[in-house]
Amino acid sequence: MRPSCRVPLLATALTAAALTAPSAAGAARDATCARLDGVRVPGAAHQRGACLADLTTAGLAGTRYTDMADQAGLTAAATRSPSGVPGAQIDGYFPDSSRFNDTHGWAHDAQFVIRLPDRWNGGLVVTGAPGNRRQYATDTAISDQVLARGYAYAATDKGNSGVDFHLDGDRPGDAVAEWNARTTQLTRAARRVVAQRYGQAPRRTYMTGVSNGGYLTRWQLENHPELYDGGVDWEGNLWTGRGRQPLTALPVAVARTLGRAADEDMYAAGFARGSEFLWPYHEKAYWGVTQKIYRAEFDPAYDPDCPGPTAGSTPERILAPCPSDAAYDYASRPASVHRAVERVALTGRIGRPMITLHGDLDALLPKAVDSDVYDGMVEANGRARLHRYYTVAGGTHVDGLYDSHPDRLRPVLPCYLSAFDALVAWVERGVAPPADRTVERPADGDVVGSCALDTGGAAAR
Repeated sequence: MRPSCRVPLLATALTAAALTAPSAAGAARDATCARLDGVRVPGAAHQRGACLADLTTAGLAGTRYTDMADQAGLTAAATRSPSGVPGAQIDGYFPDSSRFNDTHGWAHDAQFVIRLPDRWNGGLVVTGAPGNRRQYATDTAISDQVLARGYAYAATDKGNSGVDFHLDGDRPGDAVAEWNARTTQLTRAARRVVAQRYGQAPRRTYMTGVSNGGYLTRWQLENHPELYDGGVDWEGNLWTGRGRQPLTALPVAVARTLGRAADEDMYAAGFARGSEFLWPYHEKAYWGVTQKIYRAEFDPAYDPDCPGPTAGSTPERILAPCPSDAAYDYASRPASVHRAVERVALTGRIGRPMITLHGDLDALLPKAVDSDVYDGMVEANGRARLHRYYTVAGGTHVDGLYDSHPDRLRPVLPCYLSAFDALVAWVERGVAPPADRTVERPADGDVVGSCALDTGGAAAR
């Protein structure tokens, strides 16, 4: 495990991935095809295109055109994905000075993938990698789904990845600020690629993502509403200069891991009652590494020796918390730390329709310190008419945990797909989505394959 290894989502079990040579089933040929003649990604330093028999993971698994290991844990094992979407794929990268992403052997960040289905519906969907993953991370969760609906698709690695992402940039907050810039860059480039490929610009452009990708969705709709028609935020991370956010909740989780905090302290920090059965896993795979690498991004002076020049050279060291983080108090840190966070902070001033989903058993980004707060920010800024917020009962941060607890959890992905369709109906046909509510977990039925947003819970407005 190299120091530049990645931690899926904000942090999870580490896996080593190796991309293999393309198989005959996945690619018609590994060459620029007629459908890509003259198609250039504006601003790209390198690009490589291919015509593929199937752009979904059913056709790409085992080829260089996706990375199944980087998707590990994001979806439930029984997730049924569409297949049979022929088209063209462009892989490449924009100019960048960092080298965390070694996909394709390029050792170059700001990598992207753009997929162009033969049967196009006139739309484009853009996303950024969740957590510290890379550009193929949401291929099953998002790409397969939107390609089957006819959308072109574009995803970015955000400009840096892996548990050492915080080393990118010259000053605190630079790495996260780059995520936003790279997403904007890819959106603009992908819109022009679509116009080149199909002879017209996309009729609709949607921003979406999970975890850090959800944060990007919020930020883009706040700061660049002119580029998008709407977005779906799936448990987006909340960065705010003041008030509740990850650096106020995770230190308590680290303290509990080290035996320095009790359950009541966790509840006070925002962790949900009823999520306790998920805590042992998060102690091992999430809390320690997430706190230390994001604290190192915004506050590297707090404990320069941990994580130091790298988050660790073995999985055990990477996932281990810094003992000093058990006492971390964001509120009392110097003003410079708060300014670093404020550089990338959200405001709630969205300029396009957006739907937010959050599981009530999220034990990494508890909704009480995340989407509940963000929903209040949107309302405080007079943008409630542009926002819908659905709590998914039994949902947690990664759908893969459903396989270990099918009696207590439900995957969020089916609710996300329902939300995406609701957003499209809202934007394109003026059909208002259901009011804010809790989507209850059904006592029986197919929770892996379906989710009705209009059942359960009382309307908030």
